[in-house]
Amino acid sequence: MSEKEYVRKQKKDRPVVAICYDFDKTLSPDDMQAQGYIQSVGYDIPEFWKKSNILAAENEMDQNLAYMYLMKQEAEGKVLFTRRKLAEYGANVKLFPGVEQWFERIRKYGKEQGVIVEHYIISSGLKEMIEGTSVARSGAFEKIYASSFYFNDHDVAVWPAQVINYTSKTQFLFRIEKGVLDINDPAVNESFSPEEIRVPFRNIVYIGDSDTDIPCMKLVTTYGGHSIGVYDAQTEDKAKVYKMMRDGRIRYFAPADYTENSELDRLVKSIIDRTAANESLEALHYQCKRERIEADRKSSEEDREKAGLLMELENSPNFASTHSVIRKLRKIDDWTPEEREVLLQTAEKNSQVYSVLQDPDIREFYRGILGKIHPLTEEARKIKEIIENRKS
Repeated sequence: MSEKEYVRKQKKDRPVVAICYDFDKTLSPDDMQAQGYIQSVGYDIPEFWKKSNILAAENEMDQNLAYMYLMKQEAEGKVLFTRRKLAEYGANVKLFPGVEQWFERIRKYGKEQGVIVEHYIISSGLKEMIEGTSVARSGAFEKIYASSFYFNDHDVAVWPAQVINYTSKTQFLFRIEKGVLDINDPAVNESFSPEEIRVPFRNIVYIGDSDTDIPCMKLVTTYGGHSIGVYDAQTEDKAKVYKMMRDGRIRYFAPADYTENSELDRLVKSIIDRTAANESLEALHYQCKRERIEADRKSSEEDREKAGLLMELENSPNFASTHSVIRKLRKIDDWTPEEREVLLQTAEKNSQVYSVLQDPDIREFYRGILGKIHPLTEEARKIKEIIENRKS
């Protein structure tokens, strides 16, 4: 069997901001399963979740596997449990105000600032339902990471294909960071240099609403990204976001209102603005770094050693350090005119060097430097006069 060829996203000439969303109670006011499916199999909502949680507790079962099992079991003889049917349930899922227009509007704003904006879902909900929503069908998301089923030839769900809980959510942040989006691509474990990272964590935004988002929020915040807690604007219940802020999980919170010029809209646009400015500095840093690497490649080890010693002498903080550096410098004979000039300037400007010019080792070193300068420059005459006048 041939190894699969994975498609990986490459770093662009523009910075990328990846905005990652939980789904239930982040983009939608309620759990997706509670907006049609649970009712269709004859349960009221609290009863279904109570039964699911008991099933998980009594069998040491992952809670997400428990609800997926119960959904399939309760559907038997009542409703079709197919990919198509789950997508139909998803099509009826309600969304918070402004969600329909949000993704394209934010993407367009990023483009105007020279930033590529990508939207990702990282959810414990059902991928098949999310794919049925109007925003997913319109192509809003770069990738949807969510729990999902394996379907047989008749399109009937028979087994979990992917189960995502609050801790396993974090792996997808690393996939987004490296552009390794396929869930089976082992390249997510490979080491990438900072220059190769497609979406540094500082450019990742995570938007969520509850405890299940905490590991992702904490990871993003710790590595310099932006975690945002959202709450329902109608209930104005901020207890969860206050707790997440108190525990250092998030940097910001806002109502789950995605309309233009809302608090959340202004906040995310500010993050994009900051990214555009910051990444221009990062690009300059990497340009300088590449130039230094190229210079190192072309220069000899001796040249690099000389440059390092000149810098040490220039920054010498005390007499002991000055004598130590001079001992090393005396072992070198071939100084360029530019390097001799640096040595003379250091002797005059660094008080720790200037004050010990009369010491035998310092004096002899500088006599050797002066002996190679013909005719003496103004700087050289100053140092010679100091040495001759102060010699013991």
